[in-house]
Amino acid sequence: MVPSSGISTIERNNIRISGKGSQPMIFAHGYGCDQNMWRYVYPAFDEHFKIILFDHVGAGNSDHSFYSENKYSTLEGYADDLLEICHELNLQNVIFTGHSVSAMVGILAANKEPGRFARLILVSPSPCYINKEGYYGGFNREDIDELIEALDSNYLGWSANMAPAIMGNPDRPELSNELQNSFCRTNPEIAKHFAKVTFLSDNREDLSPVKIPTLILQCSDDLIAPVEVGEFVKSKINNSTLHYMKATGHCPNLSAPEETIQAITSYLAPGSIEHL
Repeated sequence: MVPSSGISTIERNNIRISGKGSQPMIFAHGYGCDQNMWRYVYPAFDEHFKIILFDHVGAGNSDHSFYSENKYSTLEGYADDLLEICHELNLQNVIFTGHSVSAMVGILAANKEPGRFARLILVSPSPCYINKEGYYGGFNREDIDELIEALDSNYLGWSANMAPAIMGNPDRPELSNELQNSFCRTNPEIAKHFAKVTFLSDNREDLSPVKIPTLILQCSDDLIAPVEVGEFVKSKINNSTLHYMKATGHCPNLSAPEETIQAITSYLAPGSIEHL
């Protein structure tokens, strides 16, 4: 499936393919990041899988000319892009690994075309960041409004303040610096719009329809996706496993790649699904 302009999704999403295996394993990055955030994790799977890395439109080295506030006003726009990538590369039996907001992007795509996916691996997922009646998302609506207002008024200042809180490893400032730099490389206007779409989204109703075996990686002391959120996701997806990690913060792909690799490897081990 090729966009009408004639530019392929490979160029649009800066797709990179590696690996010696045949089964596709897609890695999708979170808000304010790009595919580089997976650099410590994906090489561990090169030997046995076909690795697909990409940047969401508006992030990294994607073609920013494709960014449309109308298309990307909901996470459905990103899910459609993911499916277009699968179509163009003719990917079947896909293992999808999505970090943060991309976990919900993967769920939306898998609900549209469940036959295309073999497993979903959700790293620090949250279907809804705002507390609702009977649901704890971690933030009050006022918190999110203040976050978005701060982002609108001073994006660079917001990046400097939020990166350490999101990363959650105060003894390793280099991690926060990398996340802050990643935020700062993102087009501020696109980042502001994506933040609103991300933090105001509510995908709780999209969890129960998931039919794909799913692994949920839940970090400790995660400001963005607290334990209660991971447990909610587990309760709504029937064929799912919740794995509690020792890693702290919201980005274990950066802060604890070895633990992340081990959790995914154990889940993908032959016969593991039958014992869930």
